[in-house]
Amino acid sequence: MRLKWIIMSLSLVLVGLWINPAIGELTPEAQLGKDIFFDMALSINKNQSCATCHGPEVGWTGPDSILNAHGSVYEGSIPGRFGDRKPPSSAYATLSPVFSVDKKGLFVGGNFWDGRATGEKLGNPAADQAQGPFLNPKEQALPDSACVVYLVCTASYLVSFEEVWGDGACDITWPADVESTCSTEGSTVSLSSSDRTKSDMAYDNIALSIATYEASGEVNAFSSKHDLTFSNSSIKAKLSKEEQKGSALFQGKGKCAKCHIFGGKNALFTDFTFDNLGLPQNPENPA
Repeated sequence: MRLKWIIMSLSLVLVGLWINPAIGELTPEAQLGKDIFFDMALSINKNQSCATCHGPEVGWTGPDSILNAHGSVYEGSIPGRFGDRKPPSSAYATLSPVFSVDKKGLFVGGNFWDGRATGEKLGNPAADQAQGPFLNPKEQALPDSACVVYLVCTASYLVSFEEVWGDGACDITWPADVESTCSTEGSTVSLSSSDRTKSDMAYDNIALSIATYEASGEVNAFSSKHDLTFSNSSIKAKLSKEEQKGSALFQGKGKCAKCHIFGGKNALFTDFTFDNLGLPQNPENPA
């Protein structure tokens, strides 16, 4: 049975993460991921979703311009608790490779600012990353991964979840006190070993669904002026003279393109490496 789930998971990842549908044309698994991504109920106080810190209106990062300018860290579901770092953009995150060390000894790939969502667990860094905030006490703060599964399995999109991941994907016997347990920090949902296995599998599938949405054209729009300049789209743009000078400096004397790879269509401006710029650590920044 587990082999069946693994094969299904990998199949959906391959379809969802490598086919980039046009904006607005979401596959069923991407639509499911979107439903999960915007669900405020998936937090201990039912007041924070993935989109709270990854707003589509501001490039899929933190939406508060004042916080971005003066502190960057965002308050979590529990009032008074703030994250350690500015939320990175979830756009284009699925294009990062699994974390590794290259031939030069450089760290490459992964998600989060430090690459700690390696992709080793689920085969995709964005999927690994998606599991973190739900359980982070400074973010969505749910006490147990089973709480995330319970909330998804009782949500309005339950039918979609089972259509994507198969009948019985939410066939888990929940204890009578599951709701109070999931509203209490430090608690653990009491499940049988078989139900815990099903819950863990469903939690992985939740993350894979989110990553599939993040790989869609709705999130990875490639709609910047640079993209429109070099794309084959019917909507075209042209760099101004000043922008052309900046582009030449970026690629030439500035040597920015040494790490921020300059390309034509769908350029990502990164080589996915982590580089030591020689700046000293800020002792006032715990992150």
